[in-house]
Amino acid sequence: MKKILELISEEMQQAFAAAGYDPKLGKVTVSNRPDLCEYQCNGAMAGARQYKKAPLMIASDVAKELEDSSVFSSVEAVAPGFLNCMVNPAFLKAYLQRMREEKKFGLEEAKAPQTIIIDYGGPNVAKPLHVGHLRSAIIGESVKRICRYMGHKVIGDIHLGDWGLQMGLIITELRERQPDLVYFDEDYQGEYPKEPPFTIGELEEIYPTASGKSKEDTAYKERAMEATFKLQNGVCGYRALWQHILAVSVADLKKNYDRLQVEFDLWKGESDVHDRIPGMVDYMKREGYAHLSEGALVVEVKEDTDTREIPPCMILKSDGASLYNTTDLATIMERMEEFQPDSMIYVVDKRQDLYFEQVFRCARKTRLVKEDTRLYFLGFGTMNGKDGKPFKTREGGVMRLENLLKEINEEMYKKITQNREVEEKEARETAGQVALAAVKYGDLSNQASKDYIFDVERFTSFEGDTGPYILYTIVRIKSILRKYQEQGGNLEAVRLQDITNESEKSLVMEVAKFNTMLEAAFEEIAPHKICAYIYDLSNAFNKFYHETKILAQEEEKKAGYIALLSLCLDILEVCIDLLGFEAPEKM
Repeated sequence: MKKILELISEEMQQAFAAAGYDPKLGKVTVSNRPDLCEYQCNGAMAGARQYKKAPLMIASDVAKELEDSSVFSSVEAVAPGFLNCMVNPAFLKAYLQRMREEKKFGLEEAKAPQTIIIDYGGPNVAKPLHVGHLRSAIIGESVKRICRYMGHKVIGDIHLGDWGLQMGLIITELRERQPDLVYFDEDYQGEYPKEPPFTIGELEEIYPTASGKSKEDTAYKERAMEATFKLQNGVCGYRALWQHILAVSVADLKKNYDRLQVEFDLWKGESDVHDRIPGMVDYMKREGYAHLSEGALVVEVKEDTDTREIPPCMILKSDGASLYNTTDLATIMERMEEFQPDSMIYVVDKRQDLYFEQVFRCARKTRLVKEDTRLYFLGFGTMNGKDGKPFKTREGGVMRLENLLKEINEEMYKKITQNREVEEKEARETAGQVALAAVKYGDLSNQASKDYIFDVERFTSFEGDTGPYILYTIVRIKSILRKYQEQGGNLEAVRLQDITNESEKSLVMEVAKFNTMLEAAFEEIAPHKICAYIYDLSNAFNKFYHETKILAQEEEKKAGYIALLSLCLDILEVCIDLLGFEAPEKM
């Protein structure tokens, strides 16, 4: 099903052609002066030089061709040559009726579905999730859902930090505390215990303690590096401990991501490509891509057109150790072999821009990816407190993610129970749903690359451009539909009726923009476009609601309004699902 703007533009293009002008001049856009018209065309201005005619004359010729248009109710040529257009309500009604009947509201899914891998999340094992992990999870989850809705095969990979020195530090500290553990007996031949020798709480305390010691005690750090070496070279006891660390950490991570309604298809980490690195390094050497520079193995990625310094991509340090670059490149190689993706999208802090530029260039230069494989860096900005600095606890530390969510949940619970009696269980469930909407919408309504202020008071408000406001609108529509059914109405039998007032037409026009908006959100990898759309749609509905006694109309008109509201609700619920949250039945 074509987008409404395409149909409107086609009508305008045909009029330009009928008037003797280039149809390409008939591009129509949403009006930037809604007080004057709904859509506009500036093609006559562009055609003035080509046809050596005053633009107003061209516009007048085109307007005359559209006098009997079924798409436009009026087209007016105004100085110096604009075409101001109003859309025919009958055309809008027919378009929305098709949206109601078509799968996914007539959205044109991908004709050639792609395989897309989205790399997001990126937490380190043995560390709790904190607010710094919030944006990657929220943005990545939404991008994944948008791509899937457009008909693509999408694989979400958490890409855990589960290898390297941090593992050696944990093992070293465990050995200091419990030297008699069987894992440290190199002569042990039996099976290792199935239960880990620590809890998640203990594990989360062990790592920062070990990290602090390594910065002050050189001998301690050397022992940690030796433990890392033993782990990576397959010492059985160390591998068994590492498996415990992974199991305990991943179980806790899944619990916290579940609270965010974030799901990953792959729970792979840096360790999964460890055995691939030697072969990849040999390949890069053999093919002449990599060379030694001050003892390190590097690949030159600078290009003649660069306007900034792009350092070489280091593959191995001078001591032969691998780096993040190495594991990221090996991961790309693994993904190409296992999934043959058309695109890989990395949702990471925008301050990693240069790093990913190096990695992507290296992957292309060394032919780890096909020429047409898309490598896309979706860099996000910082989540800041009201002081404009990165969000912290009141004590100045980095806030744990679960504590932030608890704080928002409590705030929403207070607002929901304020001045009214609500059953405790229902209030808690509703508060949880609304709090998640507040957090996710508060984040996603901003363009991903921009920093933003995390303002609990504003994000939890039921007024303005907020998640709770969107949910309140949805709940209001649900209430109206429920009352209609209680009056004996059948939601399956209702059909749209003629549009009779301005607020109804405004709502219809917002609903009709769904397909245009979603295609743009996908193509630009921009969830904030969905937020902007549902805010406009909610405003249009609420204006219509306040100006119209919906359930007091005569039966046919009432059924028409209900059909419109039902479609509006379906679209809003699809949109919030794409953003990663859902609406309660009541608020």
